[in-house]
Amino acid sequence: MSNDSVPFGLATLCDESGPAAALVVGERVHALAPLGELRTVQQLLQDWDSALERLGALAQDLPASAGVALERVRLTAPHVPGQVFCTGANYRKHVIGLIMGDPAMRPPGQENLSPEQLRQRAEQMMDARARNSDPYCFIKLPAAVVGPQDAVVLPRNVLKPDWELELGVVIGRRAHHVTAATAMAHVAGYAVVNDVTARDLVFRRDSGGLGADWLSGKSFPTFLPFGPMLVPRRFVSDPYALNIRLAVNGKTYQNESTADMMIGIERQIAYLSDRVVLMPGDLICTGSPYGNGAAFGVHLKPGDVIEGTISGLGTQRNPCVAED
Repeated sequence: MSNDSVPFGLATLCDESGPAAALVVGERVHALAPLGELRTVQQLLQDWDSALERLGALAQDLPASAGVALERVRLTAPHVPGQVFCTGANYRKHVIGLIMGDPAMRPPGQENLSPEQLRQRAEQMMDARARNSDPYCFIKLPAAVVGPQDAVVLPRNVLKPDWELELGVVIGRRAHHVTAATAMAHVAGYAVVNDVTARDLVFRRDSGGLGADWLSGKSFPTFLPFGPMLVPRRFVSDPYALNIRLAVNGKTYQNESTADMMIGIERQIAYLSDRVVLMPGDLICTGSPYGNGAAFGVHLKPGDVIEGTISGLGTQRNPCVAED
C-alpha cells in the first residue's frame, strides 16, 4: 500500500439484513459487499496483510459522494474478539487519582498517611513501575463487548459502575514469544474501548490475600463498548500522542494523552505473547488515563449518557440503563 493511500477505518454496519463489514472514509460509510468484498471484519483480520492491501485499493477508488453519511448509520462493534486482555494501573495520573480518591484502592499500611504523604508514596510507586515492572494484565470476557452506540446495562448488584475510556489494540498477526522490538508488526490497528468497571466488586473483602476479582469487576454484559471502527496501524502515526476524552451527560471527566501510558504497547504485547498465543482479532485494552468516576466520587446511573472519543479513532455514545 502506497504512502499516499486514503486513510480509512474498518467497521461493521448493523441494518435489517444483519451485520455487514464497511469502510469508513472521512464521514462516509461504504458497505463492502456491494464492492465485491464479502468477508466479515473477523475474516479480514485472519488474512490481514493481504486484506489491508485490498481494502486500501477499494478506499482509493471510492467516489467522494459515495456511501452514506456516518451520522445516518448504526455501527455495532467492529467484531467480537476471541480474547480480550486488559492492562491495569498503566497510566500514572490515573492510578494516583484512584489511590487519592478511593480508600479501597490504597495498598495496606497506607491508611493513616496524610494526603501529601499518600500522593508522594503513589508517585514513587508509579515511577518505579514505569521503569521496572511488567504490565499487570488480566482477562475480560468477550461476552462483555457491545457496540459504540449500544446501551450499557448497569447491574442491580453493582453499586459503583465506573468508566475507563482506553486505547484498544487489535492483533492482526499471530504472536507467540515476540519481542518488544518486533511487537508492532503484529498489530492490525487501533480502536476506542471503554473498560466499564464495577468498582465496588474489584476487591473482595472475603478473599484475604487472593487479590482482585476481575470476573466480578469487569465482565458484566455490555461492560466493553468497542468501536466505532478499527483504524489500521499505518494511519496512526504515533499511538502515544492521542487525546482520550470522555464526558458523562456533557461534563468532561477524562481529557488526557496516551503519552501518560507507563508501559507501552510493545512491552504489553511481548509480555502477553510470552504467556498466551495472541491471534488475529484479539483485543488489548491498554489502560485508562486519569478521570475515572472513582477519582471524583461519581459513578454511572440510569439515564446517564457516556460519550468517548480518541483522536482519529471516532466516537462512542452509550446510554446507561438499569438492569431489568
